[in-house]
Amino acid sequence: MTHTLQSGATMPRWPQARRDGSRILSLAGPLILSNLATAGMMTADTLMSGRLGAVPLAAVAVGGNYVSLFYLGGLGMLMALSPTVAHVYGAGRTSEVGGYFRQALWLSQAIALVIVLALLCVHPVLRAIGTPPEVADLASRYVYAVAWGIPAMFAFLALRFSSEGIGWTRPILFTAAISLAANIFLNWVFMYGKLGFPAMGAVGTGIATACVHWLVLLFMWQYVRRHRVYAAYRPLAHFEAPDPQRLREILRLGLPICGSVLAEGALFGSAGLILGTFGAMTVAAHAIAINYAALMFMIPLSLHSATTIHVGHRAGAGDRAAARFAGWVGMGMCVGVMVVSALILVLARHGIAGLYTDDAAVASLAAYLLLFAAVFQVADGLQVGAAGALRGFKDARVPMWMNVIAYWGLGFPLAFGLGVGLGQGAPGVWTGLIAGLFASAILLSVRYQLLTSRSSP
Repeated sequence: MTHTLQSGATMPRWPQARRDGSRILSLAGPLILSNLATAGMMTADTLMSGRLGAVPLAAVAVGGNYVSLFYLGGLGMLMALSPTVAHVYGAGRTSEVGGYFRQALWLSQAIALVIVLALLCVHPVLRAIGTPPEVADLASRYVYAVAWGIPAMFAFLALRFSSEGIGWTRPILFTAAISLAANIFLNWVFMYGKLGFPAMGAVGTGIATACVHWLVLLFMWQYVRRHRVYAAYRPLAHFEAPDPQRLREILRLGLPICGSVLAEGALFGSAGLILGTFGAMTVAAHAIAINYAALMFMIPLSLHSATTIHVGHRAGAGDRAAARFAGWVGMGMCVGVMVVSALILVLARHGIAGLYTDDAAVASLAAYLLLFAAVFQVADGLQVGAAGALRGFKDARVPMWMNVIAYWGLGFPLAFGLGVGLGQGAPGVWTGLIAGLFASAILLSVRYQLLTSRSSP
């Protein structure tokens, strides 16, 4: 079989698939290691707080879920930078690239301000939804500590996604290595009271996280200022006032991406908050299961970002048929990774749970929940791959509504109805998550097929 390009030339599918796959992997390599390091930070927080007992572990899990509800919204907004910059770069409009870096920084700080204000409301929210007082109090103090790092976190993300747009992902690897090492060290210092600091437990985890965000921003800022790959764009060479036209362009894509990310992230965050009402043991077991699932998800998430960049470069250059084919290749790679991940979860779930806790009851429940995580792995890979391919075509509005329907029209009602209404607890909540992911995967795949079939000659 052959793949027909827009120019009218033909190319065998397998060699083209290898070329696309190789390019996606070269872009994704640093992102995979970066995202694994980011997940490693969450894993380290979970493991290290788990050694302090069920309540500190539950506090970090609940506090992390609360932060994630707002963090994911800002993340989704800034994710629009990758395809936006990729299209400009693919079209050869080099002089415009630096402006997107500078405008992204303005947007990042506006987002950070809103999120910090939301984080300051954490305690009354947790108490209103029925979180046990001892968990709510400790989780709130953890969130207050994390809030100090939010401005740095989003400034870093602005530079990161802009850099991804030009296909330069190497600095993300360096920042990941720094952040993981610094997070573990600072957790050790602040949680357990080393080097003359008092032992601050779960709150120390939040302080460590905030410090890490400022550290990686400093590194990324200097890297972008000094590395020769950015010389043609001069992204930080001078001050630039907010440009309403460019900001509107980013927001037109960023808002629906934000909606999609929030639809999924809020579902998982809400599930964690619901489970927080079932007691510390259930929260701890859920934290273990979702943490490991999130760790494995970092690989297809990186392939998703690389697919967006590669498809965006192809589409920006005007080769939409090649962009379409590249999207299918990226989706297949995401699914393949998650098939392997599902098999690992099924075969090694008891050993995985044992790595997180010495509490036999928590480990047993966590191992059971890991079976649920294995079921949705393949669907999760397909939906994130399809989302990445669609974003490469700068298609986000329809996918956003598809995700809202999948996650909140189906996933959340099932999670709440089965988990709380019918009293099934954690298994019922996880069943709802699975249903939402499968629905999203099917809808986004159909959307990609229909959209790219229309756009191909």
